Amino acid sequence: MREEYDFSNGRKNPYAKKLKKQITINIDIDTIDYFKSQSADTGIPYQTLINLYLTDCAINKKQLTLSWHSA
Repeated sequence: MREEYDFSNGRKNPYAKKLKKQITINIDIDTIDYFKSQSADTGIPYQTLINLYLTDCAINKKQLTLSWHSA
């Protein structure tokens, strides 16, 4: 191994903005089952489908509307 490396001609990773970060999130079983069935139909891994859906929500700035009803 060299003692020194020359990075003066180096360039930034062009995919750096596309890097992903692993997180832990609690998702309902029914929701996971839905994406797994979509995965079986499309051949795309269900984690990728969830990421694509969330990315679409973020890009289009979709706002979640919630209403709570008392029992």
